[in-house]
Amino acid sequence: MDGWIQNSAHQWQDLLLPPRHWKWRMRQAALYFAEQVDRQWEAGTRWDSIFTTDMLNVAEFRGLLKTEAREVPIGIYFHENQVAYPNRHTDPRDLHFAFTNLTSTLAADYVWFNSQFNRDSLVSGLKEAARQWPDFVPLREIETIPTRSQVEIPGIQLPPANPGLPNEYSGPVHLVWAARWEHDKNPADLLQLLRQLQQRQIPFSVSIIGQSFREQPPEFEQIQQEFHNQIVHWGYQSSRTAYWKVLSEADLFLSTAIHEFYGLAVMEGLASGLITLLPNRLAYPEISQRFQRTPAQVALYDTLEQCVNQIAALVDRLPEIRDGRTVRRAVPQVVDTTWPRRGAQMDLALARAVESACRNKN
Repeated sequence: MDGWIQNSAHQWQDLLLPPRHWKWRMRQAALYFAEQVDRQWEAGTRWDSIFTTDMLNVAEFRGLLKTEAREVPIGIYFHENQVAYPNRHTDPRDLHFAFTNLTSTLAADYVWFNSQFNRDSLVSGLKEAARQWPDFVPLREIETIPTRSQVEIPGIQLPPANPGLPNEYSGPVHLVWAARWEHDKNPADLLQLLRQLQQRQIPFSVSIIGQSFREQPPEFEQIQQEFHNQIVHWGYQSSRTAYWKVLSEADLFLSTAIHEFYGLAVMEGLASGLITLLPNRLAYPEISQRFQRTPAQVALYDTLEQCVNQIAALVDRLPEIRDGRTVRRAVPQVVDTTWPRRGAQMDLALARAVESACRNKN
């Protein structure tokens, strides 16, 4: 949202809640935001549209509005969904949240997803969940989600022209893994991958960066212990400048995720000219397809062994790869997904969605 607002011709007002207690947010946010919107409406504030995230129960929100704000076209943006997000625990998934996603698509005037995978996984997940619902199952409503929605990918910011010292064209291949330090980014596979590189005596250095929390998977401590001599950068970077500098120094962007509804960090790696190695799952095949006919180098792997083989092959071409970095960074192949372009495209999509919603109401 920050990226879009900074590159939008529309005027925006943020209504936010702190990013914590996500289950409580999905229950409580509708009441909180309905009160906020009604209060501002009664004070004379007007909007052409209300744009929400999938964490909001749109049906409850709209039903709780007491002013004419309930007639304002409401859009919902699915940056994730509650049926495909991997469940860390052995407890059964709470299907109430999945049903909230469904009713939100029905209550909203327009529905956007950040990837085809996100939309497809919601539809297939709801169909699977429907097998556990006792009666009056809304299969027709589930099946109409693709025709009632569209995919609008988010944008990225381009890295600065000189984010830091460029790779010095020496030393072993430098891998960068950039993600939240949580179970869904699959640090277990990252640990096994590094061990396999070590066992095959493939020289490497690695930067493992991203946001960490009070509780984090034990694999990170294990990685730090086993590979401390190969670690170049570790942990959360203090600024965007520091983040871009890490990317500028690396050769290859690596993901091991079991949850990725879009892949912003991957796109930023591509914008920095990095070769990317991604699991052949989730939203990653979409990224690969998007850059299939461009010089951007995206490779998918099905197994860790296959990933190690691909890294080994890249090591043989390391001088050539490093020579090409400057060219790829100067003319990024991801320019179509940068915010200056995506902001204007999403502005137009939003205007069309609001116009259509108003026409349907009349």
